[in-house]
Amino acid sequence: MVAMRITPETLHKIAQDTVANRSRSDHTLLAAYLQGSLLGASSLLGNTADIDLFFVHTDEVREGREFVRLTDEVHLDIAHHSHRLYRQPRQLRVHPWLGPAVYGCKILYDPQHFMDFTQASVRGEYYRSENVLARAHQQFEHARQIWMDFSLDPHPPSPVEAVKYLRALEHAVNAVACLSGAPLTERRFLIEFPTRAKAVRHPGLEPGLLGLLGGPFVDTPTLRGWLPEWHAAYAALPAEGMPPRLHPCRRLYYERGMATLLEGEHPLQALWPLWRTWTDIATSLPDETVHLNAWQTAGEQLGLLGSGFNSRVDALDAYLDQVEEIQETWARENGAQAL
Repeated sequence: MVAMRITPETLHKIAQDTVANRSRSDHTLLAAYLQGSLLGASSLLGNTADIDLFFVHTDEVREGREFVRLTDEVHLDIAHHSHRLYRQPRQLRVHPWLGPAVYGCKILYDPQHFMDFTQASVRGEYYRSENVLARAHQQFEHARQIWMDFSLDPHPPSPVEAVKYLRALEHAVNAVACLSGAPLTERRFLIEFPTRAKAVRHPGLEPGLLGLLGGPFVDTPTLRGWLPEWHAAYAALPAEGMPPRLHPCRRLYYERGMATLLEGEHPLQALWPLWRTWTDIATSLPDETVHLNAWQTAGEQLGLLGSGFNSRVDALDAYLDQVEEIQETWARENGAQAL
C-alpha cells in the first residue's frame, strides 16, 4: 500500500473537507476554525502532524475534545466549544489560551459570520500593552500558585503532583512567551522558547528551563534509551480513564517527533515532550504496574521525583522571581501598568 504524501496543502484540504462534511451532518455547528502548527512555517515533525480544529456549537457540548485517526502519521484534534465561550470578545482578548487561538485562526466555516465578528473584536487592541501583559501575567499567576501549593507541603511527588510541577513550568515559560506571541505548543516547546527568551533579552531563561527539567543530568543516549520504556507504558494504558491527549492515535505523533529531535542538533529539545507525556501516562497507569518503575527511576535521575524534587521546587521559585521581574520591566518599557 502506497503511503499518503503529506504536504501542507494536503493537510489544509483534509481540514476543509472535514469541516464541510461535519457542517452537513451536525446542525448544531455554528462555526469552525483551524489553529496550530498547520498555520505556521513548519507543520510536520518526524513526518507526523495533527490538524487542530475548533468547532463552535449552538448547543452545550458533551465531548470537549475528539481525536480521529486518518493515517499512522496524521490525525484530527478537534476541540468542541459552546458558543457561550465566545460571547464576550473583549474578555477573550485577554484570555491566555483562547485569545491567541482566535486572533490567529483561519476561519473555515462561518455562515452567520459569528467568528468573523468575534475575531475582529479580539483583534481590536489585541497588542495593546495592557492586554499583552494581562495574558502573560495570568500564566505567571498560575505558575506561582502551583509553586505555593508545593512550598506549603513539601514532599516527594506522586504522578499527579509531578504533572502539576510540569504545568507550573509550562505556565512560567508561557508567561515569557506571551510577551512576544502565542503560547508554545508541546512538541515544539523547547524548540521555540529560545527565540521567545531572546525577545525579552533574557536568553539565559532557556538553560534555566533545562535545569528545572533535569537536563544537565541526562545525555542523548539516556533519552534514547528511555523511549522503549515510554512506548511500553503508553501501550499499557487502560482504555477507560485515559486522558484524551493520550489517545492511541497520538502515540506515533509523539514518538516520531521525539525521535527526530533526538537526531537533531539540539537533542535535549526532546526532553519536554518525552517527560511531559510519560508523566501524564504515569497518572493513568494502575498503581502496581511494572511500567511505573522505569518512569520513577528516570524521574529520580532528572531530580523531578524522589529526594531531589524539593530542590527543584526551590529553583522554580527563583525562576519565577526572574519571570516576574521580566514582566515588570516589560510593563515599564511598554507603558503598561504592572499587574
